[in-house]
Amino acid sequence: MNFSFDAQLCRDLNESISREWLETNGIGGFASSTLCGQNTRRYHGLLIASLRPPTHRLVLLSKLEEAVIIGDARTELATNLFAPDVTHPGGFEFQTGFRLDPFPVSTFTIDGTQIEKTVFMPHGENTVVVRYHLDESSPQSITLELRPLVAMRDYHSLLRSDNTSQPSFTIEENLISLSSDDNAARLYLSHTGANVTTNAAWYKDFAYTEEQLRGFDFHEDLFNPCVLAFQLQPGETVSLIASTEPRDAHHAGELEGRERARRADELERCPSNDSHVQALWAASTDYLVRRDVDATNAKTQNLATDTQLQTVIAGYHWFADWGRDTMISLPGLTLTTQRYDSAREILLAFAAYLDKGLIPNNFPDLGDAPSYNTVDATLWFVHAVGEYVRHTGDETTLRTLFPRLVEVIKWHIRGTHNHTRVDVDGLVRAGDAHVQLTWMDAKIGDYVVTPRSGRAVEIQALWFNALRTVEHLAHHVDDPDTAQRCDELATRAGESFNRLFWNADKNCLYDCIADDDTPDASVRPNQIFALSLPYPILTDDTKARAVIDTVTQELLTPYGLRSLSPNDARYRGIYQGDSWARDTSYHQGTIWAWLTGGFISAYLKVYGRTPDTLAHIREATHGLRAHLADTGLGHISEIFDGDAPHTPRGCVAQAWSVAELLRCELEELNPV
Repeated sequence: MNFSFDAQLCRDLNESISREWLETNGIGGFASSTLCGQNTRRYHGLLIASLRPPTHRLVLLSKLEEAVIIGDARTELATNLFAPDVTHPGGFEFQTGFRLDPFPVSTFTIDGTQIEKTVFMPHGENTVVVRYHLDESSPQSITLELRPLVAMRDYHSLLRSDNTSQPSFTIEENLISLSSDDNAARLYLSHTGANVTTNAAWYKDFAYTEEQLRGFDFHEDLFNPCVLAFQLQPGETVSLIASTEPRDAHHAGELEGRERARRADELERCPSNDSHVQALWAASTDYLVRRDVDATNAKTQNLATDTQLQTVIAGYHWFADWGRDTMISLPGLTLTTQRYDSAREILLAFAAYLDKGLIPNNFPDLGDAPSYNTVDATLWFVHAVGEYVRHTGDETTLRTLFPRLVEVIKWHIRGTHNHTRVDVDGLVRAGDAHVQLTWMDAKIGDYVVTPRSGRAVEIQALWFNALRTVEHLAHHVDDPDTAQRCDELATRAGESFNRLFWNADKNCLYDCIADDDTPDASVRPNQIFALSLPYPILTDDTKARAVIDTVTQELLTPYGLRSLSPNDARYRGIYQGDSWARDTSYHQGTIWAWLTGGFISAYLKVYGRTPDTLAHIREATHGLRAHLADTGLGHISEIFDGDAPHTPRGCVAQAWSVAELLRCELEELNPV
């Protein structure tokens, strides 16, 4: 897919800042900004390093202030917003293009002189390379002036000059090194022969509009240690490398060549010529990262202290790795794409962290013990194991994992964390009024926004699917007793579900049955999983069609499924405002793109895969394909407003959004 924008769009500031580019490094670090380079988030920057992959992320280099000097004329290329509402300088007015090639490339033209700026991150290290090329056709030489603006702070926080000391720095030949007063990190700026002038100063009151819209602090001060001046002749390229380690910027061209080749090789593996599928394929690599194992957990899990485990970043810019997101994303990110080694490593890694039959919900940023406050992540894990075996036939890994699958079943029967247990009817009860265990997990203090304790519909679907999956896999490992036990449990669960969960008044499934056996008649998308999984728990064909029809009529949009029907009095069609306003609408009507995958799978199971049904599905979900060129370029956003025009919200790049659409493109809509 061609992500290229002309001068007209680039010079429209509102359009330019509404699109964001993202570079990742495979260990949790990233670089990101808008088309014109105006940072609109605290998470924007040229080098956000991950010091304890994939967490402990610091914004080291926020941006570079650039100016071009031709003769006596000076032109600023940067674009910033300062408080109270001042855009300065206005470099976007000289921007004549932007493209992903595959890196972010910005073009500026000044009186016939054209400069290209390229930004990329080498894989596997906390490094960003910025290169400037003066076009061969330019009529004259130029001086390029760069002022690094440094933050050296946690990526969730903001920097103010009145409550922090300026970073210390030293200047050597072709290398500038900076450190913060707490020695949390060092930043090295290597360059190709610039003239460096010390100019220690603070740039004050940058304003980040996206943070303001989210109800957070949005002002920041940034530190400028020096000025770098390069002399460029037509056809010449100069480079700056920002890294947590000393680098030699004279090797920037080699780094670029290797990184281009790595990405080209990865894209070459894509079996589809469809540009949208290729964009999703390229994006899928950004979520697969390495996690360091800290000493405490290494000892607990019998792992070496220098172990790095494969995991999945749930979304950019602010999420780390979550068990639920990882397992839902795993088929699309690793199986559809035939990254089987990654899939195996992820499954083995999470299996090592099983506690009372549950995988972690998340790993905290600072290396604390994992959290197990989830009822569905482990059931998605069982599903992922089943899909892995289906795709690979890898019975060696299955024999390693199978005892852990049996452990999962036994602990659910016995009872595990957060009052999760199998009831006498064979269904899974979980939680209480004070905990949030399903994917609809918004909580503000002690207030659970969508309490779904008891027997949630998708949990029963996942439990039934897990039982049938383990039953099937038990035959592979010659364990007939486990197969028989799972068959008995699944039969009981299926009978109870089909008896208890049908909502005749609304012609669909109840969303949850509370601990007091009161059914929740909210029309929500969770019911699609009763049909979409490999072993559907809803067995009546007429009811299955009714579920699809109700979901289509009340929840389906071009960008995914609403989390609550607009006919419900609690429906919230706009996701915006402060934390309270956003969290209370997160699952009360907001559209979730990842649910598109489950809907497509369910729809095609119920209505069949025909030219008409495939065309219908493509038309019904067309918005997500067009969305690849908006917001987070080449990615799919986390959520969208339930009300038209369905404005994108939340993370601009979400793993399960990309993964589920890619899975459906290659396995459901156009199998290759």
